[in-house]
Amino acid sequence: MKYIGLDYGAKSVGIALTDETGTLARGVETVFRDSEKRLRKTLRRIEEIIVESGAGALVVGLPLNMDGSEGERAEKARDFGQALARRTGLPVYYQDERLSTVEAGEILELNGVNGRRERKERIDNVAAAVILEDYLNTL
Repeated sequence: MKYIGLDYGAKSVGIALTDETGTLARGVETVFRDSEKRLRKTLRRIEEIIVESGAGALVVGLPLNMDGSEGERAEKARDFGQALARRTGLPVYYQDERLSTVEAGEILELNGVNGRRERKERIDNVAAAVILEDYLNTL
């Protein structure tokens, strides 16, 4: 089964997708928005990717505090996941995303992506791939 991984942020959502076997994840794109409350375009784009890819489940990064507790950002990520579940009917799983952006930055650096603009455009979807790979490793 294919999975879609999502790195939910206040102004962007990074999107990753697994291969046909559901074992390898790659960043697909980042959807940017003007405000955290403006989700329609983002949700619509995720629905399009679900249809195009045939994905059967979603994995949303859960931004836990360093002590493992859930704060406001984790609550917003859960709200986002619940909205996706209602709209798509797909199961939504949550994956601890602590330090995923740091790891994504290291991956981009290792691959020679050093320009600020290019890093900004790609870091969220690379972080989504890190989150998705972490989830796949738990299966």
